[in-house]
Amino acid sequence: MKFEKKSLKFLEKYLNTSSPTGYEHEGQKVWMDYIKPYVDKIEVDHYGTCYGIINPEAEFKVVIEAHADEISWYVNYITDDGLIYVIRNGGSDQTIAPSKVVHIHGENGIVKGVFGWPAIHTRSNQDEPTPKIENIFIDCGATTKEEVEKMGIFVGCMITYPDEFFEMNDRYFVCRALDNRIGGFMIAEVARLLKENKKSIPFGLYITNSVQEEVGLYGADMIADTIKPNIAIVTDVTHDTTTPMIEKKKEGDQKCGAGPVVFFAPSVHHTIRELIIDTAKTKKIPYQRAAASRATGTDTDAFAHSNGGVPSALISLPLRYMHTTVEMVSKEDVANVITLIYETVLRIKPEMKLKYH
Repeated sequence: MKFEKKSLKFLEKYLNTSSPTGYEHEGQKVWMDYIKPYVDKIEVDHYGTCYGIINPEAEFKVVIEAHADEISWYVNYITDDGLIYVIRNGGSDQTIAPSKVVHIHGENGIVKGVFGWPAIHTRSNQDEPTPKIENIFIDCGATTKEEVEKMGIFVGCMITYPDEFFEMNDRYFVCRALDNRIGGFMIAEVARLLKENKKSIPFGLYITNSVQEEVGLYGADMIADTIKPNIAIVTDVTHDTTTPMIEKKKEGDQKCGAGPVVFFAPSVHHTIRELIIDTAKTKKIPYQRAAASRATGTDTDAFAHSNGGVPSALISLPLRYMHTTVEMVSKEDVANVITLIYETVLRIKPEMKLKYH
């Protein structure tokens, strides 16, 4: 699957830029710089959600949205002998932490550290320890708390993984935080295609990159009230359930390479979902179906339940190894999500019937 060189260059730079929840600004700068030529106006709210607008004067408003934040850790406690204990910022997985290199975003800049773990030789006569929030720790080479603080590291400092983007077997994109900066990439590509293909649309299109999804959909909740859209199409990732130790009876049957996943859920509006499915069928775009009980767990819920109810839908990208540093997505699926959102946007009309029968 081939992508524009400028698109891949943007994707690599964007993914390699740390964008932890609550501190998304550096990643947002990269994202805004890329979409600037493709939109008429760019706005940023008080907490860092960014959105580019095509036709900002239009009364009818359509949002296409992803979230910009990645999971991370906070410095929570520094011992007298210079070791650092952490708490989550989002759904960080403690089981993958041991032996990982980290970047501690201190007051004097980035400090490298490592999640330490006792050697296998020392664990032979005890029950195998399990990584928990209470027992994982970071070693930054200091021997005292005072030395740690001289490095500029204090309680509240952010900690991220430095793992960077690469392509694997010409089939997958691999990186930490594909959840969900790959979504930001995909909606940015929709804006690029609309501009470069000289497509006109009869409404305002708000290409929205929200903050703080990983801790409660907060960025989407705020920006939905600001924009007050008539329609919202959200893109996020979902699980590839074909890998070991995943129960399809619980998680559904979705896989990388089989196309975008269209969700069925109470917050998903029937008319918008059916428009997406009909677009996929008409344009011969492969797609998969999935169901979510009660809530989707994505920004779709925040948009759907805002402003008295906004017709919303969710197009997800299958992903392997969610919330690890080796998240994987199919390049073909990425291209198909971009195409599906693009073609759906072109079929939206302000006069379309949105109320249930």
